[in-house]
Amino acid sequence: MPTDLLSNILPTGAPGEAEPGDWPGWDSPEAAGWSSSRLRDALAFAAGMDSAALMVVVRGRLLLSSGRVAARFNTHSIRKSILSALIGIHEAEGRIDLDATLEGLGIDDKLGLSEREKLATVYDLLCARSGVYHPSGYESPWMMSIKPQRHSAGPGTTWCYNNWDFNALGTIFRRVTGADIFADFAARIAGPCGMQDFRAGQDGSYVALPESRHPAYPFRMTARDLARFGQMFLDGGRAGGRQVVPEDWVRLSTSPHSEAGHRGAYGYMWWLERAGVMFPGVLTPPGSYAAFGTRGHKVLVMPTLETVVVHRVDTDQPDTAVSNLQFGRLLNRLLQAAPRS
Repeated sequence: MPTDLLSNILPTGAPGEAEPGDWPGWDSPEAAGWSSSRLRDALAFAAGMDSAALMVVVRGRLLLSSGRVAARFNTHSIRKSILSALIGIHEAEGRIDLDATLEGLGIDDKLGLSEREKLATVYDLLCARSGVYHPSGYESPWMMSIKPQRHSAGPGTTWCYNNWDFNALGTIFRRVTGADIFADFAARIAGPCGMQDFRAGQDGSYVALPESRHPAYPFRMTARDLARFGQMFLDGGRAGGRQVVPEDWVRLSTSPHSEAGHRGAYGYMWWLERAGVMFPGVLTPPGSYAAFGTRGHKVLVMPTLETVVVHRVDTDQPDTAVSNLQFGRLLNRLLQAAPRS
């Protein structure tokens, strides 16, 4: 295996596909305080899974780029953390009121929402605490398995990772701002962050759902662009010499608003570690937070290590997946390569 980790390719990729693009790189992992041999161990472990791409960025410079980092895969639920960032921008500019209720915003659905359900606020939906368990869609089997019976909880009382909340927020965003989610992301985040691959007219779409008025809004993005998104959050919402997402929003959205059991904690559509708990098989560094996509997509930000990790799976192929346990074991190997405090 070559000593230059930037040239390492996972077996699932073709030669030349681990092109990091415009990212500045470290001369060697050791220059960043990381271990080459332990990173090679991590890559060897990833090669035995359905990993399609892996990137590690340390202090804004590329430490490792492997696999199909320029491939536009579906981000799945990473879309939710992206929408959260956009909501933060518009909230600061006065277009979105977190206190606004579904009733006040005129939000309903095909089966009709009850008066109690309509008391839920934008803030409740951001925290996945709406108590609205109306049928939705674009859900993983796990999400469907944990959805409570409808009308079993009031607004703000119970956390549940619920696509009705996230999809309804997409409708609210478009209605209140008058903006298209994908065009707004391109203009307000992708451009300022220096993303080189995202195309608003081609890499996002609205997915109509048979049981709900509120469509899903999946993005197709590359690992190297998602690394820019994670780096911007690591830098307090700044990129390219400007404040892209308000710094207060970055702090609030990545602070624990709800317990999430063995998955840690939950903020404004971001997952957070809690006492090291986030992924099985590893103790995640304090203060870490992540955007998850089903079947193994991850954007993990670890502030104590000044590090962003992006992991992708080619979920366009059937039966490809990297479980949370597999990712946790991969992360454990990456952390063994990190500087010791």
